[in-house]
Amino acid sequence: MEQTILSHLQIQHKIERIAYQIYEANVNEEEIIIAGIDGGGLQFAKKIVSKLKKITTAKITLCKLSMDKTNPLKSGVSTSMPQEEFIDKSVVIVDDVLNSGTTLIYGVHHFLKTPLKQLKTAVLVNRNHKKYPVKADYKGISLSTSLQEHVNVRFETKNDRVFLD
Repeated sequence: MEQTILSHLQIQHKIERIAYQIYEANVNEEEIIIAGIDGGGLQFAKKIVSKLKKITTAKITLCKLSMDKTNPLKSGVSTSMPQEEFIDKSVVIVDDVLNSGTTLIYGVHHFLKTPLKQLKTAVLVNRNHKKYPVKADYKGISLSTSLQEHVNVRFETKNDRVFLD
């Protein structure tokens, strides 16, 4: 049985709030790189990028962060941009749900190989069941759920939603 956690309108508010938080933390930056983890994270990142482009004159660059989410150590992590383009830049890694922290920690690890100005993380839903010591700097909502419950995020035209089943 589905239980709605966030409606489309609530998600739009979360996106706007997170975009403003990112902007405020990077107000003096000429470029902000938004690295969305392939899948729901990339979809969420695109929405944040769209909002950021409306509120800042800084160059907003979308980057796709790819990995095998079930075994990121074996698959490795890759980006849609060359590593040298991140040097001395502000990067925000974006995912839809922070569950165990596996994808976020491997994403963070990938960027630690490059001298960045700043590295932050953003998620729509923070589940508080972390396997790794990773936190979201910007989060839409925090949920304390049981391990048996599953958080689903659906990004559909004018019908974005987060639900529990």
